[in-house]
Amino acid sequence: MLKTQLHKNFDTGDFKIGASVIKQFLWYFTDVFFFKSRMMPVSAVLVFFLRLFGAKIGKEVRIKPGIHIKYPWKLEVGDYSWLADCYIDNLDHVKIGKNCCISQQAILITGNHNYKSTGFDLITSSIILEDGAWIGAAAKVGPGVILQSHSVLTLGSVTTKNLMPYSIYQGNPAVKIKERSIKE
Repeated sequence: MLKTQLHKNFDTGDFKIGASVIKQFLWYFTDVFFFKSRMMPVSAVLVFFLRLFGAKIGKEVRIKPGIHIKYPWKLEVGDYSWLADCYIDNLDHVKIGKNCCISQQAILITGNHNYKSTGFDLITSSIILEDGAWIGAAAKVGPGVILQSHSVLTLGSVTTKNLMPYSIYQGNPAVKIKERSIKE
């Protein structure tokens, strides 16, 4: 058995938060008061604050109270998308296309650690949801994943791999279970 000594501090490499300490401080209190407290049920106000802190938000986007967004300046959301009380831990960029849905308690994680390194090095990679993608309630998406056009990750499923367009995925790990057909 190989013995290694783990370091107290892991290596963040070239990771950058991407905002000044003052901006981070202000976001923390805005997040706690307006987002996490659920005291602000008006989507337009939540969208206003996200834009104020650098998020690129399209038209008629719906943001529900209770949502967690780590760094709004690393978030882009296309027109007509809907984000429930999900958890977006965006150490790296998260790009959500048009007409996407992220359901209740879904989790998007852009960071992880290198378990093979004694420095427990931080690894980040962006997440992309192409137009029409849907993440079901309590589903989880790992770093570097692309949900291609109109793909679906069903309730409680977990993916660490890209989802093909117009496909429905289920399970842990998520596997394709059928094609998605959309009727006009």
